[in-house]
Amino acid sequence: MSMKEALAPHLPYLRRYARALSGSQERGDAHVRATLASLLGGKQSLGEGVSPRVGLYRAFQDDWSESDDAPGADSRVSRPEGLLKALSGPKRAAVLLTSVEAFSLEEAAYILNQTPKQVEAAIVEAQDVIDRLLASRVLIIEDEPIIAMDLENLLVELGHDVVAKAATRDEAVAMARAKRPGLVLADINLGEGGSGIDAVAEILTSFDIPVIFVTAYPEKLLTGERPEPAYLIAKPFLPETIQATVGQALFFHPQREQAA
Repeated sequence: MSMKEALAPHLPYLRRYARALSGSQERGDAHVRATLASLLGGKQSLGEGVSPRVGLYRAFQDDWSESDDAPGADSRVSRPEGLLKALSGPKRAAVLLTSVEAFSLEEAAYILNQTPKQVEAAIVEAQDVIDRLLASRVLIIEDEPIIAMDLENLLVELGHDVVAKAATRDEAVAMARAKRPGLVLADINLGEGGSGIDAVAEILTSFDIPVIFVTAYPEKLLTGERPEPAYLIAKPFLPETIQATVGQALFFHPQREQAA
């Protein structure tokens, strides 16, 4: 099996990670392309004794740490005072690698070139800062009542205020305009209620807020071939995945205070 064939199944999920880490589809996908070119061109290797997936993420992380998108480079992002210093890139990376990408502490430590204890400490510190400083008003767009309730309970436990739940496109648009949330969690397929993507597109014509899409098939929206969401949560989801992704979306979005 060629290196390209070995890496292909993991690229959609590396895009997910890169987008969440950078806060942008464009920047995240660009870093993934650069990493792939470096590996295929022989400038980097996957490392010995690790799986192709772990080696791929390690190569990406090495490229990322040397880039202009690394921590402290993006002064355009509005954050509470002191948040940038408290939430360095490695801390956020530790949260994403373990909570969203489901790497073990040992695997995340290898990817980040740290010890498992350092990664564990980074996760605790980063998530504490995220939860304390980035609480927001949330609109949930979900046609399955049980899933909507699960999301609401998780978000409330994290300190967020769920201001509305909607099961259809029209209801979602109306609730967004009435409640002015600071964050939207949207299912992609609302059944007979329409498309969550269409609902979000209409909401974003009125004001700018971060959006996280929830889908059972995330790889279909992680091709890198068209405009795609920066933040995706796969069904079935884990509480820590919700926590980590919500934190990243709020961390990077410059208009959250205005929207909320």
